Amino acid sequence: MRQLNDLERHAGLAGSTGPVGSAGVPSRLAAVGAVVLAAVFALAVQVPAQAQAPLRVAPESRQQVTLSFAPVAAKTSPAVVNVFALKSAPRGSGHPFFEDPFFRRFFGDRGFGVPRERVQRSLGSGVIVDPRGLVVTNHHVVEGADEVKVVLADKRELAAEIVLRDPRTDLAVLRVNEGAPFQAIDLADSDALQVGDLVLAIGNPFGVGQTVTQGIVSALARSQVGISDFQSFIQTDAAINPGNSGGALVDMSGRLVGINTAIFTRSGGSHGIGFAIPSNMVRVVVESAKSGGKQVKRPWLGARLQTVTADIAESLGLPRPAGALVADVPNGTPAAKAGLKRGDVVVAIDGQMVDDPDGLGFRLATRPVGGRAVLTVRRGANEVPLPIGLEAPPEGSSRDAVAIRSRSPFAGATVAALDAALADELHLPFGGEGVVVVVKVEPGSPADNLGFQPGDAVLQVNGRDIRSPQELERIFRAGARLWRLVVQREGRAIQMVLPG
Repeated sequence: MRQLNDLERHAGLAGSTGPVGSAGVPSRLAAVGAVVLAAVFALAVQVPAQAQAPLRVAPESRQQVTLSFAPVAAKTSPAVVNVFALKSAPRGSGHPFFEDPFFRRFFGDRGFGVPRERVQRSLGSGVIVDPRGLVVTNHHVVEGADEVKVVLADKRELAAEIVLRDPRTDLAVLRVNEGAPFQAIDLADSDALQVGDLVLAIGNPFGVGQTVTQGIVSALARSQVGISDFQSFIQTDAAINPGNSGGALVDMSGRLVGINTAIFTRSGGSHGIGFAIPSNMVRVVVESAKSGGKQVKRPWLGARLQTVTADIAESLGLPRPAGALVADVPNGTPAAKAGLKRGDVVVAIDGQMVDDPDGLGFRLATRPVGGRAVLTVRRGANEVPLPIGLEAPPEGSSRDAVAIRSRSPFAGATVAALDAALADELHLPFGGEGVVVVVKVEPGSPADNLGFQPGDAVLQVNGRDIRSPQELERIFRAGARLWRLVVQREGRAIQMVLPG
């Protein structure tokens, strides 16, 4: 099976064991089919019949011999830092008495000399993007951290605070409060990148210290990677390894074109396929942090989209299988206000081509709320421009989430009522009110151990239809000897019976 691993999950958290697939914890609710990835490489070379051999001459000066990326590395390396995140985690004693408050009162939190907590350490990289001390890194590097430190290129170690988390892009912004001003790096326009451009990856692989590797841009707008909600990654063959997460991908002008975030690997090491978050998405997150926001507000479309396959393209008369097919347009959404209709195919936004729904989502996410954009829509045999207002998702019932704490299969899960905005966020169909979905699962919780994941819809519990998060909480609080559940995932209803 093709495996894409988050970098820090190989060598980041203490106690981690082996590669972890980027698509998340494997589902225990349904069987997962194995996918075999075969790579075939072909090289065709055509040589003109009368081609002459290249002229070979000896170099006449040191300048003709020396070819180096040292000037670019010297310019950018001081802006790349190492990030260390520390998190306290409970350590079980192995005996149920130690979990009893009565025994803990007399023996203390350490039991019979057994420590109650252990410290997990996560290692990554970061990039200084503002002289006043703003640092961008990956969200998974600092997720759940109680303490974060950064080590500068000159070996200074400084405390940092997390000022903004954005799990949907796997980005986080830190602030270092001492030592300013810092040497920062400028952000490039990642849309100007071309396949074949030279790039440098700078980070702290395996914790050995700051390292610079060189490669090219192998591909652009990579989607279907499965490591964030907005997928339009830069692919590079510059060597990226565990510890590089959050580090810089820079161009030959010394500007930041991306934040290194993941690798495609079977062994945990670099196989020459790395992925970086484009700088245009990084810019949106950084600007939100500079403005004092605690979360990033992005425009939403409100339409349900699907990929244009070859069969769909042929049936619609499209020249190629590209674009985002509109499957549904709920009333009151920006898509509906713009006049988007079911069966339309969005092929571009503001003149920039989109290959699939992920590409359209990425383009929308890099635009400011409150502005306007123009969608180019293929409708029948015609291309129609549709101006659309860039609105933030409404704060509706989906924000009134309920965390399930009662003893039940869903303990540790947070659920919410599905509305159009939440459906857009979770990539779910929206057909009206009365659907309760999982929006978050705490790692290591009963819900996590059973394989529940964000996007699962809870349809029934013990024969009762679930219409609200509060109703689900009341049922679980009442308790039962057995739980008969009906859960929907990816349009398929799954029934299960679990002990109470």
